[in-house]
Amino acid sequence: MQHSRSRYLTRSALAGVAAGALVLAAACSSGGDSGGDSDTFTWWDPYPQHEEGSEWAERVAACGEEAGVTIERTATDTTALTNQALLAAQEGTSPDIILADNPAVSTLAETGMLSTVDELGLDVSGVDENLLAAGVLDGETYGIPIGANTLAIYYNADILEAAGVDPASVTDWASLTDALAKVTDNGDKGITFAATGTEEGSFQFLPWFWGAGADLTQLDSPEAEAALGLWKGWLDEGYAPNSVITNSQNTTWEEFLTGEFAFAVNGTWQVNSAAEAGFGTGVIQLPGQNGGVAPAPTGGEFILAPVQTDTDRYDTSRQIVECMTTPEGFVETATTFAYYVPPTVEGQDALLEAEPELQPWVDAVRAAKGRTSDNLGTDYPVISEALWTAIQNALSGSASPADALAQAQADAAAATE
Repeated sequence: MQHSRSRYLTRSALAGVAAGALVLAAACSSGGDSGGDSDTFTWWDPYPQHEEGSEWAERVAACGEEAGVTIERTATDTTALTNQALLAAQEGTSPDIILADNPAVSTLAETGMLSTVDELGLDVSGVDENLLAAGVLDGETYGIPIGANTLAIYYNADILEAAGVDPASVTDWASLTDALAKVTDNGDKGITFAATGTEEGSFQFLPWFWGAGADLTQLDSPEAEAALGLWKGWLDEGYAPNSVITNSQNTTWEEFLTGEFAFAVNGTWQVNSAAEAGFGTGVIQLPGQNGGVAPAPTGGEFILAPVQTDTDRYDTSRQIVECMTTPEGFVETATTFAYYVPPTVEGQDALLEAEPELQPWVDAVRAAKGRTSDNLGTDYPVISEALWTAIQNALSGSASPADALAQAQADAAAATE
């Protein structure tokens, strides 16, 4: 499929929960006070690139106007926002509304600083369960995802055609590996991805990990070993370059844009760039080991309402949240940010009616999974670090996949006891 979009913005989808945030979490209290001004509601989000007067800022202001109040918006980068939210809760100065990266929701919720959707009277029955799960901790739901992005595989249509590879034939690990053999035998490069020793490395590995049936509570399972063995095998065969060991998602994309690679694992946020590439591009789903679509991790923010001392503010907070999360509101977010897929079927269908070429990304989001799902909560950052360390050790050759993952499991278990 050749993309023809022109207004998409390029932005990395990924930001992990800061270690400093976890330290602050233990000290947080559960009360907040936005200053007592009933006509002004405070709003924090992680979009400093959308300045005052931008389409996003105007939309936030409009939701405040609809609720009969003025919104005072503060924009900070993702990691700083999480730290500031925890500090504000400790000091009793939480804002009325926060948009937080989905892995941070459980960190904030664990401190007791967030209201549940039930306490606010919000209906989340229409939100896709796989997306909502990132906001669930110990059976309680905190906030609503405003949209989601995730990973899939971009392909260079010219390279595949030259090698006689039909992208529709790639349906499992074996068929993908066969395709890589064909394109490399034809003189082109195979696949590039990000295996760097950061959260981005874990983020890109998880579709293969989950696609093999592995679970983050058991990093050294045979399924996990199969996934890491797949990546290691691709490097050993020359199907993937050694640069993946240090690649970020941005450098991976730069490699793909050279036109030398048949495939690249990357996200919704690169759709505009793919449309402007000097070669034909398309998208296929990340395959599970034995077929089907592998769950990929979700990126994207939740809209949250911190606990307030003045509980009379909750009704207005609810109205603001509802304004942002109507079907029309979800589509507007998708349009504003361009790489977000609405978290409801109704919103997704409305988006596809206007943008049918986004179908592969809607399919990917429908199959996606939150990184802190399965009630991992604040254990996830520790598990993720152990996992990306294992990836580094295995791909660099300093340990076998089995040994690297055994050490990762031991480290994760010790850190989460």
